[in-house]
Amino acid sequence: MADQTARVGRQDRWFWHLPLAAALGAGAALGQAPWDILFIAILCFACGCFLFRTAQSARASGWTGWAFGTGYFALALSWIPEPFMVDAARDGWMAPFALVGISGGLALFWALPFWLAHRFRGGLLLLVPLWALAEMARGTVLTGFPWGLPGYAWAPVPAVQWAAVIGTYGLSFVLFTIAAMLATLRASTVLIASAVTAALIGTGAWMGGSRAPDADAPVVRLIQPNAAQHEKWNPDKIPTFFNRQVDYTAAESDPRPDLIVWSETALPTLLNHADEALAIISDAAGPVPVVLGLQREEDFTYYNSAIVLDGSGTVTQIYDKHHLVPFGEYMPFPDLFRNLGIEALAQRVDGSYGSGPGPRLLDLGKLGQALPLICYEAVFPQDLRGTDRPRFLLQLTNDAWFGQYSGPYQHLAQARFRAIEQGLPLLRAANTGVSAVFDARGRMTASLGLGQAGYVDAALPAALPPTIYSRTGDSPLLVLLVLLSLGAIWRATRVSR
Repeated sequence: MADQTARVGRQDRWFWHLPLAAALGAGAALGQAPWDILFIAILCFACGCFLFRTAQSARASGWTGWAFGTGYFALALSWIPEPFMVDAARDGWMAPFALVGISGGLALFWALPFWLAHRFRGGLLLLVPLWALAEMARGTVLTGFPWGLPGYAWAPVPAVQWAAVIGTYGLSFVLFTIAAMLATLRASTVLIASAVTAALIGTGAWMGGSRAPDADAPVVRLIQPNAAQHEKWNPDKIPTFFNRQVDYTAAESDPRPDLIVWSETALPTLLNHADEALAIISDAAGPVPVVLGLQREEDFTYYNSAIVLDGSGTVTQIYDKHHLVPFGEYMPFPDLFRNLGIEALAQRVDGSYGSGPGPRLLDLGKLGQALPLICYEAVFPQDLRGTDRPRFLLQLTNDAWFGQYSGPYQHLAQARFRAIEQGLPLLRAANTGVSAVFDARGRMTASLGLGQAGYVDAALPAALPPTIYSRTGDSPLLVLLVLLSLGAIWRATRVSR
């Protein structure tokens, strides 16, 4: 009886650890934009590792990892209800369920390494590589959702430049490693963790170098109409937003831009019926080519596309978005959700969205070749390696779906990481902002703020030679993490004998 009482007491204690784990997870999410508090994030991840060390069973450890992850994703993805409130009468009821469901679902990716590390008695040596592997899996399973990677916490310090070497998943692994070292509470290990952090920041500052002037660089104009999502498709508002973009396109400047970029779905009509609108845009742009986002239909399937409109008003190239937003542009397990009366938020009532064949380059003449990224595609590091190396990255997005707080800034930060990883400048035209130009080291050279209407002219920064990450991708990290995991399991097996 006494043993049973003690066992129940221990179970009660770990159960009450769960609210603490969730709170610490939320604290760890403060490393994400717009908060960008790196050292609070590291401390909270260290506390999460300490809770793992104190867990009395694999079950307790798994629940701790799940609670920590739920708290993390609940704050990091606190913008999730925003898309449901665009048509609140139809979709608003789903908003709280979406945040809870997505946060708890993604947290399963963190529960598994916590459970496995305890199950195999591998301790922190096993938890860290398994945790990093789980994050890589999160970016792949069911087409992936790698939003809010812990590695983004390095954004405010020069260590962010290491993304050009090890990628964002690699920076997540480094963060987990430092947190685990702090969780040991051994003075020597804490000192080493501090030294590693300082070294990352110091070497990152050296890697960032100085920005050389871009002599004779092409000039690009980014158009930002600031069309609120609930007004964007309103027939009474469509002429206002269209004319605003045409006026910005025609605005005089010296020098005239060499390229004009409109945002995702900036033209509120199908390409199939857009001849008149395209003629107006071409007349406003003159000889300057325009890249703009719109939808098109082919064989009863709709595509979220970007087109190149040349100086004569001819559509010369089309790119179809290939990485669709789950629960937004397509539904996983469609039959299940259809029976529940749930449809994709951005789904057309007259047909389904289709995905394009994959990444492709747009030839933009004197500017060189661009890799287009429509909205959500910029959050996938692996999607940028499916073509020949472009001259620059070009993101068209409509962040009005994400509201006015955390979502747009997180999306912006993730786009910045893609520029650093690839060593390429990135141009970003966003409907409601933030439209921006990043150089090849992720430094913002021009921008137009969130919630503003206008345009910005900026020089196209120079590209760098291919980075280590652009050549290797995540393969070396994947091999390293698997080897570290197997080594930790082998070590634990030997010790248990």
